[in-house]
Amino acid sequence: MKRDGRTLDHGTLETIRTMAVERVREGERPSEVIASYGFHRCTIYGWLKAAHGRGKGLTAWAARPATGRPRTLTAGQERQVFRWGNGKTPLQYGFDFGLWTRQIVRELIAQRFDVHLSLASIGALLARQGLTPQKPLQRAYQRDPAAIARWQRETYPAIVRTAKRDTAEIYFWDESGFRADAVQGTTWGVKGQTPVVSVPGQRQSISAASAVSAKGAFWFATYPGGLTGELFVTLLRRMLRGRRRPLHLILDGLPAHKTKAVTPYVAELNGRLTLHYLPGDAPDLNSDELVWSHTNRTGHARRPRQKGETLADRVTTQLAEIGRRPALVRSFFKHPRVAYIPDF
Repeated sequence: MKRDGRTLDHGTLETIRTMAVERVREGERPSEVIASYGFHRCTIYGWLKAAHGRGKGLTAWAARPATGRPRTLTAGQERQVFRWGNGKTPLQYGFDFGLWTRQIVRELIAQRFDVHLSLASIGALLARQGLTPQKPLQRAYQRDPAAIARWQRETYPAIVRTAKRDTAEIYFWDESGFRADAVQGTTWGVKGQTPVVSVPGQRQSISAASAVSAKGAFWFATYPGGLTGELFVTLLRRMLRGRRRPLHLILDGLPAHKTKAVTPYVAELNGRLTLHYLPGDAPDLNSDELVWSHTNRTGHARRPRQKGETLADRVTTQLAEIGRRPALVRSFFKHPRVAYIPDF
């Protein structure tokens, strides 16, 4: 297979040309030399001709800076474009749209620098700055960064100290729902023709609660419908059954977690169970959220149910499989967003 020299950078080409000419001058046949590099047999004769003559020699093949039209924006202006898009939104610059597009960047450059670029040039500029189009994560406006920082620096470390003192366990708790007709992910198909995935005609849904510890322990339960305060107490009783060590349970502020039925039940346990609530609108602090991310990526939604198989059976089987893999459970705690959780 012949090699196309245009795919190589100037420095590499200079080295190959220099070595090839030197080998020919030392007595090797030009056709054999050029064949060893994978180039067309006629290529080397042009190299030899260029290197022949007084005052030329091998310097004829020295790499030179490529010529071309200079960039319209200066290096400083390009860095400014990066600072616009890195962690900020167009709303902060007076636009009425919250996501960056090439058109918005183009308009902002025209406003600030009085320079007019094509959309293709804007795309190339953003790529040079390491900016790529991505689907943004959504965060609630009510999210309190100060409360989140306080939880990570003060509240959770205090829970860990108390648990060590009382030889207690710490679990993170969360709930999720599953639908039989949900299809996660993507599949390949002909452009313009949306692929069709067969799903059961009968709609089924099931809810599940789970709890994980940094040591790899896992507990789960499934139930129909939504979670109520009474059902939450029932699940807590089931979770505590046979447990000898005190339990610190960390969960979100779902109303069912704070009903009148929950408070007296926890009080009557005399310290066997302590509930701790995460800051509002901060699900990323809960490592149990990663359990549901894993199940959606690998579970029932990736493969339609078979004839006679119920959704509850499918979900129960998958969650039970997670419980048999402590290493998998521990891996959830290695995610960067829950790196604040130590394995005590």
